[in-house]
Amino acid sequence: MRAAVIQNKAIITIGVRLDSKFHLSDGIITIREINKTHYSITSLGQVSSDIYNGPRFKRIYVNDKAKGIPFMGSSDMLHSHFDSLKLISKKYSKNIDSLRIKKNWILVSCSGTIGNTVYTNENFEGKTASQHIMRIIPDKNKIKEGFLYAYLSSKYGYSLLTQGTYGAVIQHIEPAHIENIPVPIFPESKQLEIHNLIVESANLRVEANRLLEEAKILLEKEINVHFQKESFKIGSNNIKNIFSSLQCRLDPPALISNGVETINKLKSKGVVFKALSECNTYVYRPGIFKRSYVEKGYPYIKGSELFDNNPFLRCQYLSKTKTPFVEQMLLRENQILITCAGSCGQIKLITKEFEDKGAIGSQDIIRVEAKDSLFTTEYLFIYFQLPFVFDYIQSMKYGSVIERIEPFHVESIPVFMPSEEVSQEITDKINTYKKDIYVAFNKENQAISFVEKEIESWQQL
Repeated sequence: MRAAVIQNKAIITIGVRLDSKFHLSDGIITIREINKTHYSITSLGQVSSDIYNGPRFKRIYVNDKAKGIPFMGSSDMLHSHFDSLKLISKKYSKNIDSLRIKKNWILVSCSGTIGNTVYTNENFEGKTASQHIMRIIPDKNKIKEGFLYAYLSSKYGYSLLTQGTYGAVIQHIEPAHIENIPVPIFPESKQLEIHNLIVESANLRVEANRLLEEAKILLEKEINVHFQKESFKIGSNNIKNIFSSLQCRLDPPALISNGVETINKLKSKGVVFKALSECNTYVYRPGIFKRSYVEKGYPYIKGSELFDNNPFLRCQYLSKTKTPFVEQMLLRENQILITCAGSCGQIKLITKEFEDKGAIGSQDIIRVEAKDSLFTTEYLFIYFQLPFVFDYIQSMKYGSVIERIEPFHVESIPVFMPSEEVSQEITDKINTYKKDIYVAFNKENQAISFVEKEIESWQQL
């Protein structure tokens, strides 16, 4: 329980708020800590060219890339790449230019989950974003953009961003709530050091995504597949095929999906596939257990956090003494993870930072470990992300409320048999991709840690 005496002036200056939760929040405590600095202090509004939300509008989605523009929500912005973004209509979306994102901005989630931040790189350029993402455009003449991002991403910045939330059910913040956030002006040399780390991290992620796309294009050319998803299909199937199928499924999505038909057409042309279970792999997921949350323990990464650039910034922790199945849940470098509940079939390749952190993953994530020289981890990681394979995985989902897939579904996935040359080329590209992602993560973490340690040092003066 916290208690404090608040002066009238403090109430009036923040919009006549009387709720105790606000006045006793971590944000108010952080302000006192920031005020101990010997550096000058300004406000976020003073060092920004603009702070705004995108406009609200009726969203009309399309499937044709020529007629649409990628559109991200507040959870999408945290991801390392944007293959699965929906497309909003170019023709029917009003004020579309005001929705566009540019590089070197800072994005902040401002509805629902509040205070998540991202520094935009070239991969964001030209894409659009919802009104639930706040745009902060730093003034380059007053502050280094990378430094400002690291400050807002630190535990101190997060406390300040979230102190002005409102809403009884869905929390919100507005530009007016954050424009007065205090910003200590570090010396130019320290700002530049932090800024360079953030920029280097952003550039490495761009390079990693380039390698990822090159690997996908290479494999699609090797398979010679032209996949186009149709929203409505009709068809028929032989009863013998149904009885011989994995689960004798009768529901149409399992029998006439675009992914299933694409693989059948390729097989009819003589293209060779092997079931994943025949590719020298180990497929499993941990058992269900009661989670015991603690302040310090195993970083616990859920399926919804798995694809964030830095899932450790706001993750929860599980007890090291009360958590079962730890060996099965540990996230190890070179594991391929497949989400298997709710949003099924999303693919993640585990890089070294997860091992460094001793992280464990949710039981709602299937693990795939590859041990084959042809069907390598890197090759399978790319193969699983091809559109027709993703659609094939969707055909195996079951459940009326929360859809699921199981390890035996994944083991049955037909895997294209590549040439040794293509497998090796993809493996080489993804090995470089993994290194770039790992170094990018560490550089960003180093920048944020620099800011936090500097502020902590003021408390000892």
